[in-house]
Amino acid sequence: MKKATVIGLVIGIGVLVGAGYLFVRSRDAAPGGPATSAAAASGAASGAGGAPVSVSSVRAQQREVDVVLEATGTVTALNSVDVRPQVSSTIMKVHIREGQFVKQGQLLFTLDARNDEVNLTKAKAQLAKDMASLADAQRQLARSRDLFAQNFISQGAVDTNQTLVEAQQAVVASDRAAIEAAQVGLSYTRIVAPSAGRAGAINVFAGSSVQPTGAVLVTITQLDPIAVGFNLPQRNLGDALQTLRGGGGKVSAVLPEGRGTLTGRLRFVDNAVDAGSGTVRVKAEFPNADEKLWPGAFVNVRLAVQTLKDAVVLPQAAIITAPRGRIVYVVDVSNKASPRPVEIVYPFGEEAVVSGVKSGERVVVDGRQNLRSGSTVVERAPSEGGGRSRRSAGAASAASTPSGPATEAVPASAPAAAAAPLAMSSGATP
Repeated sequence: MKKATVIGLVIGIGVLVGAGYLFVRSRDAAPGGPATSAAAASGAASGAGGAPVSVSSVRAQQREVDVVLEATGTVTALNSVDVRPQVSSTIMKVHIREGQFVKQGQLLFTLDARNDEVNLTKAKAQLAKDMASLADAQRQLARSRDLFAQNFISQGAVDTNQTLVEAQQAVVASDRAAIEAAQVGLSYTRIVAPSAGRAGAINVFAGSSVQPTGAVLVTITQLDPIAVGFNLPQRNLGDALQTLRGGGGKVSAVLPEGRGTLTGRLRFVDNAVDAGSGTVRVKAEFPNADEKLWPGAFVNVRLAVQTLKDAVVLPQAAIITAPRGRIVYVVDVSNKASPRPVEIVYPFGEEAVVSGVKSGERVVVDGRQNLRSGSTVVERAPSEGGGRSRRSAGAASAASTPSGPATEAVPASAPAAAAAPLAMSSGATP
């Protein structure tokens, strides 16, 4: 009986000890327990006044930045002529090849000229005949004047001969005009290039019958210089007109597939805004000696409408977007980081023109997610790879609403929002 009692007491004591052990473990592991509180205190100490935070930083740069409007443009020829005959005739000879570059006035086609040559010969013969009649009339006039001086004939006879001379002079003038008309008709049988350019497809051959209302013989297209037309929203009309008055500004055409960039000038702004799209048509001119631009091709166009003088430039990866605005972490001479409210004046590529930071100040780019106001920082050694990917990842995280230390470090006086970007795409409704 006593042995059974002892065994029961031992078992009961073991159960109580096990229950107490499990209770203590569950309490320590729970959120807010002693273990969790100790870990949080250790993290806070390392962020604010503990060990220095490893970061990478850059200096704010001051330079001139062009404000650029972006659009998609279409390459168009400044001069493209469809060559047609001016008379109905037959092609005698084709003097050019398809795709050949021709000069202004170069002979392209020869038409059958036999009929026009005959007409010109007849006109010249008629002129010779009328010139002989005019000479005879002039001799008769001179003879009648001598007779009138000797009182052999009356003044009326002299006047009659004078009229005959003047009438014959008019006939001679008409013959000369007929010769010129025949020469013009004969010139239509030689078709020459109206301007310099590249010949397109030739649609006729020797022996083909052609007429003014028929098919185009060939198209001559000017390729150098060449134009690129694109649309700008009507809100940028003033900028485009100001650039045009200032000499055309700087327009860049970015060729597809990384084939380079060409620089030209703005040459034309349309006189009306398209009511359907709210855009205005503009055109820029580019030198094209290398034939990199081809009519009908699409290119990306960048029009510089303004230059920001003494602009402060930072990487966009350094900017944190917080609920109260945008901030950056600025490092002072004692390697202490502090948040600074900034505004984006103009973003371009991976950089942005900002206000709120002075030229030469150190701004944290990588590692800013571990910072709080007053944190001590140490410059991180350059990594052997992946630095750019970390910066891109930081830029992506900055675009979303931050949490944790970045949110807590936002000062109460931070601005609400930054200005909208000036860059735009063609065809956007203003």
